[in-house]
Amino acid sequence: MTIVEGLPAGLELRAEEIDLELRRRQVGYGRGGRMEIEKDHVEIFSGVRFGKTLGSPVTFMLRNLDWENWREKMAREGDGDGIELLDTVRPGHADLPGALKYDHRDVRNVIERASARETAARVMAGAAAKRLLNALGVAVIGHVVSIGPFHVSKDSEGNYEAASRAQSSLLRMADPDAEAKGMKWIDEMKEAGTTVGGVVEVIATGLPPGLGTFVSWDQRLDGRIGLALMSINAIKGVDVGDGFSLAAMPGKEAFDEVFPGSCGSNLLLGNRSLPFHRKTNRAGGLEGGMTNGEPLVVRAAMKPIPTQSEPLQTVTLGSWEAASAHKERSDVCAVPAAAVVAEAMIAIVLADAFLEKFGGDAIGDMIYNYSYYLERICAR
Repeated sequence: MTIVEGLPAGLELRAEEIDLELRRRQVGYGRGGRMEIEKDHVEIFSGVRFGKTLGSPVTFMLRNLDWENWREKMAREGDGDGIELLDTVRPGHADLPGALKYDHRDVRNVIERASARETAARVMAGAAAKRLLNALGVAVIGHVVSIGPFHVSKDSEGNYEAASRAQSSLLRMADPDAEAKGMKWIDEMKEAGTTVGGVVEVIATGLPPGLGTFVSWDQRLDGRIGLALMSINAIKGVDVGDGFSLAAMPGKEAFDEVFPGSCGSNLLLGNRSLPFHRKTNRAGGLEGGMTNGEPLVVRAAMKPIPTQSEPLQTVTLGSWEAASAHKERSDVCAVPAAAVVAEAMIAIVLADAFLEKFGGDAIGDMIYNYSYYLERICAR
């Protein structure tokens, strides 16, 4: 169950659109057997009438078709008599710290809640956020920029058109040569009994300057984006714009100079323009905790999935004796799915920032407020 609050009334939202996003999360070269079980279909229980939001909370229900396989082992009632304890912890997962934190003897109490299956809920909420952003002229897209050691070409990074082309790719990569090498790498690692990580990139276009704030540390947009991306399972690093590479540049090369521009006649829809422009976007669209009018470009690094077909060495809970980690059904590579989840999380953060800035109980009010803001910028 996913509940989304804050959507203005009058926004078009249909289950078919949510299902499309859920299907995008499920596909990708290197996915495992669970994708054959999960046939995700959302049911909208509240907050929508005749295909439009009402302004009240929107409730999504997504049924877990794998639940029947766990009904006995994860039963809500009974004493668990006859259910063998699962007490070997998998390195790299939440198993060990989670069991210690909550005083569990059976790590099944940890692994189900900590599973990346919960990212389906994020994708549902993200789909609703994307609908709001689309109504405001903002587009968000995620793609894969590397699988293992294989990177897409430099001109594919930070490129919305390239990211759009990548959606038809098995690895969600815009560079066919890098994709072919990545697929071969996945096959080789699967044969070796191990898993593969990579880097995903999310690009958002059509953003105005001024979303977020510099006045409170916990409301800075870059911090909120970092939190959103780092909260995704297996994400271990986040890059904004040129990110870590900026640390190696001299200051005069690290920043995006500002040049005069001209405002367009249609500020909200179509070719929106501002009274200034930049020739580079090393900052990734963020300065001082706020959007600066350039496309938002952020990347997230995903570690290889910890569950291995050839189990890693570990210990048993309580006795602390040497053991082999237990094996759960797993993917070899879930990086293409991570791109969709990251896209959803960025959409949620941006939609929240728009609501903070422009408010409005109905979508028409919000568009009116936003239009005035853009006109004010040009009228200064």
